[in-house]
Amino acid sequence: MSVWNRVAAFDDVAPAHRISLGEGETPLVRSRRIGPRAGLPNLWLKLESSNPTGSYKDRFAAAAVSHLCGDGARRCLSTSSGNAGSALAAYCAVAGIPIRLVIVEDAPLSKLRQMQAYGADLVRVRGFGTDPTITEAVLRHLGELASEPGNALLVSSFRYSPLGMGAVRTIAWELVEQLVAEGATAETMGEVVCPAGAGGLTLAVAQGLAGSPLPEARRAKVVCAQPRGNDTIATPLREGASAARAVASTTQISGLQVGAVLDGDATIAAVRATGGTGQTVSDKETWDAQAALARDEGVFCEPAGAVPVAALLARASAGELDAGQHHVCIVSGSGFKDGASLERMVAGVECPLLDLDQWRLAS
Repeated sequence: MSVWNRVAAFDDVAPAHRISLGEGETPLVRSRRIGPRAGLPNLWLKLESSNPTGSYKDRFAAAAVSHLCGDGARRCLSTSSGNAGSALAAYCAVAGIPIRLVIVEDAPLSKLRQMQAYGADLVRVRGFGTDPTITEAVLRHLGELASEPGNALLVSSFRYSPLGMGAVRTIAWELVEQLVAEGATAETMGEVVCPAGAGGLTLAVAQGLAGSPLPEARRAKVVCAQPRGNDTIATPLREGASAARAVASTTQISGLQVGAVLDGDATIAAVRATGGTGQTVSDKETWDAQAALARDEGVFCEPAGAVPVAALLARASAGELDAGQHHVCIVSGSGFKDGASLERMVAGVECPLLDLDQWRLAS
């Protein structure tokens, strides 16, 4: 079922203004090796990497850009560490709306090239994304620019773009329906683990579960998984705090380098309401999970998409999970998003060029 038929907030978008590239309805696949090896026979992977531009941000962009079209915007302004920019650039291309993106300083080149391929105008700002003071200053200035006639600011955060982020709730609705079809019940619903930078994805999933008409959804617990070097939400959750904290981000996990609070406070409240918690993981644990997903599950994802798996494995190792329940990891983005992580994964693996006779002898 189309996202437009499932989100009542989009009823005010005229059909002529709705922009879609076929986002949503992504696969939910059972882990064949990682889960059973950890004592979790019902570990599932929600493959948001299969969306049109390669990440869950397409759900956000479809709704956000459709509303821009309905409002008559002539220019889109946005910020991104990669995936949101790629998604917005693609959907703005469909809509015929020029887009200018302010990019996190160390965003992967592959993500920049994808945005540029869609025709986006890019600029990087030193310290943006890692320094919370600079990040807030960039957002303030963009807000000022967006007040000019014809301009519109879209940021993949409920704080700035609630209509666009509202569409991300469909992830929760889909995965619960998929789990129920696989035999999950209210009693066997376990954890839904989401990667978090600013917290928008985690908040959307928690809200989607809470607002689902299915009783199974309201039994699922949400876990906010973050790199240890960008721990704005996860540890405050575990420690019982009510507010997120700004940090100077040091993680190398692209897409999750958001040291500002943004949706953090609301995420803490929404996750806690599900009975969930937070979990941090090291960058190395993330890269190991990324490699395991590719080699053991055939799932090709960027490091940010592997953070939930690393977090779930950490929780399983600590004895914090019920092995009889169904647990879901949100795999948020494609492996093509981050070339550097792929080089790290296959370092030392050669692909020699041989003459035919050499190949015959070697084989």
